Parts: sequence; structure tokens; C-alpha cells
Amino acid sequence: MPKMKTRKAAAKRFKKTSSGKIKHRRAYRNHLLTKKSKKRKRQLRDDKYLEGEDAKKVDQMLPYD
Repeated sequence: MPKMKTRKAAAKRFKKTSSGKIKHRRAYRNHLLTKKSKKRKRQLRDDKYLEGEDAKKVDQMLPYD
């Protein structure tokens, strides 16, 4: 049986943790930051984890992580 291919777009955006959770970066932190409050920008710093059906889909895209 041939090896499965990794979806490269997903590999650049998501990482699997040692416990198996899927970690991702938050959106809205790239530009137009002057109009966003300090509190909002500070809260956007932290990474988040995918849940439910989204996590299952990304898990299939990253077979070897």
C-alpha cells in the first residue's frame, strides 16, 4: 500500500501536540492593528485548539504528525 500524502497547506497552519490535540494560530492579528484594543491584541496572542469535527478533518490531513 502506498504512503499517504500530507496536506501541505494544513501542515503549515496546524500542529499536533503530544496529547493529540490540534493547535492553531488565531486570526485577525496580521494588520490593521492600530484600531484594535490592547486587550484584544493580547488575547489574540495565545494559540487555540480545534474541537469536534474540525479536529477530525485536520487529523486526516496530517497522517504522520
